Amino acid sequence: MIDTHYTRLMTRYNRWMNGNIYDACAQLSDEARKRDVGAFFKSIHGTLNHLLLTDLVWLHRFRMQPYQFDSLADELHADFEQLRAARVRADAQIDAEVMTLSDARLRENLTYRTASPPHTQRTMPVGVIVIHMFNHQAHHRGQVTTLLKQMGVDPGVTDLPWMPGLESLL
Repeated sequence: MIDTHYTRLMTRYNRWMNGNIYDACAQLSDEARKRDVGAFFKSIHGTLNHLLLTDLVWLHRFRMQPYQFDSLADELHADFEQLRAARVRADAQIDAEVMTLSDARLRENLTYRTASPPHTQRTMPVGVIVIHMFNHQAHHRGQVTTLLKQMGVDPGVTDLPWMPGLESLL
């Protein structure tokens, strides 16, 4: 299983990569970011909204609080700068939440109801959920980096070993 060292490393990587992705996306016009390019959430903008929404859902689940939404494709913010500011706030919340996790808490079970139909109840260790949350981020950021490259924008290096300050975390 994972430990708090892993979760703190991943939250730092997550914040760094989200910042890089938003910087790269800012080079595009609003129309380009919102163009339906056949991605799972249609566009870069749709994918960024999905990532924010799912992170907020997980944060609320960790806190045993409900989070109301209609669909995993909900648009939380139509304006890119508002979406970006909300991403920064969510990443700060993820950082704060991760700092509260102990190795014991990572082994404890969390029960929640799935967001996708048939909305079943699931129970799994918090550590597995944390792994999923960061993996989900990487998965969709990978889609965004592909779309950025196809639109002529270089998203930069995305590999963990290139993260500034990594040495201090090892």
